Amino acid sequence: MTQSPTFPVPAHRGLTARTPAFRTDRYELTMVDAAIQSGTADRECMFEAFARRLPAGRRYGIVAGTGRLLELIRQFRFETEELTWLAENSVVRTSTLDYLADYSFGGNVWGYQEGEAYFPGSPLLLVESTFAEGVILETLILSVLNYDISVASAAARMVSVSLGRPIAEMGSRRTNEHSAVAAARAAFIAGFASTSNLEAGRQWGLPTMGTAAHSFILLHDSEEEAFQAQVDAFGAATTLLVDTYDVPAGIALAVKVAGTELGSIRIDSGDLPTVVAAARAQLDSLGAVNTKITVTSDLDEFAIAALSASPVDAFGIGTSVVTGSGEPAAGLVYKLVAHKGHGDDWISVAKTSTAKLSVGGRKNALRRVNAVGTAQEEIVLLNAGPGGEFDSRNGLERALLIPLIEGGIVDERYLGSAGTLRARAHNASVMQELPIEAFRLGRGEAVIPTTYR
Repeated sequence: MTQSPTFPVPAHRGLTARTPAFRTDRYELTMVDAAIQSGTADRECMFEAFARRLPAGRRYGIVAGTGRLLELIRQFRFETEELTWLAENSVVRTSTLDYLADYSFGGNVWGYQEGEAYFPGSPLLLVESTFAEGVILETLILSVLNYDISVASAAARMVSVSLGRPIAEMGSRRTNEHSAVAAARAAFIAGFASTSNLEAGRQWGLPTMGTAAHSFILLHDSEEEAFQAQVDAFGAATTLLVDTYDVPAGIALAVKVAGTELGSIRIDSGDLPTVVAAARAQLDSLGAVNTKITVTSDLDEFAIAALSASPVDAFGIGTSVVTGSGEPAAGLVYKLVAHKGHGDDWISVAKTSTAKLSVGGRKNALRRVNAVGTAQEEIVLLNAGPGGEFDSRNGLERALLIPLIEGGIVDERYLGSAGTLRARAHNASVMQELPIEAFRLGRGEAVIPTTYR
């Protein structure tokens, strides 16, 4: 099928990390190849990313990953090494290789603002472009959004039951090295206070934290010597890990070494409600009344809720947040919902398979709130088109879709550390809008209905 490539062949064969173009599935490119052959590759289309349902028992989801995705779309190019590999492995024809060599996304993208809440059927991301431009992004879009939304949605549940106490993300060792950075960012957007991951701190401007693990204690000849070494290095305000051998003995040594100005102790094992209550009483009896207690030890939102009455000052969460607390993917799909016919009119298209129905047509989305600003209903406007005008009912509906890419130009307000902070602030506002029922951890349906009109 493949003819000789029309571009220079590099001297080496290793793929670079400069472009995300190969973070995709083969059939995205073979669809482009076949569409070029049939003459439909340039047909104007509207693609939509949405979730048919929330993960079982969840009452809302949180949008995350948008800032990462926009940067990846901007970088999405097929360079010489990628094109050579495609040619050598007979993936697509030469005409398609020539198309890919010139590829850069030139369409429009609208989406829910990062940090926004969403519900079943919410049109989270709309991509308006030619078929070839839009379909080639499917795998990348779903890879980013499904994971980041999963993490942010779990993190939001954890924050909602923490009663304002800070939570640190510390799950880097429980996922792959790239997901670790993405997870730290998504958790921060949903309200986590900090991360243990340095790359997330550097890349996204997140606050980082961390002092010592059990290996540091075991390195020294005694627990007291380990504590002394840490205090000498970081001062009395440090956090000392007190559960390597015996918690009460560890607390006594910690206060002996650091004094009553010890910043914090960390407890990583045991029956936490009982251990924490005893630790607080012991610290107070030793005069360390301002020393805080941080707990870790495989926490999730249910464990945090169980500690609501305990004198815990901060939490550290690893596995459960980077795995979406049992829901490692948000269940988003990316479907073609409309394309232009032979004229300028848009034609709605939709999948009608059993249990996998989708709603066709260009859409807009609104959220209806009551007079005190509490969300009541998710409204999807059919055949309205994103960015269009809508008839608000007494000003109690707000538009949810915002332009993210116009004519291939990314809105830079949503990129980098500034975009991450914007998303975090938006999420904090959105969480105030949700009904109180949203924060119940028991299984239930979406907290507000999605209706079409």
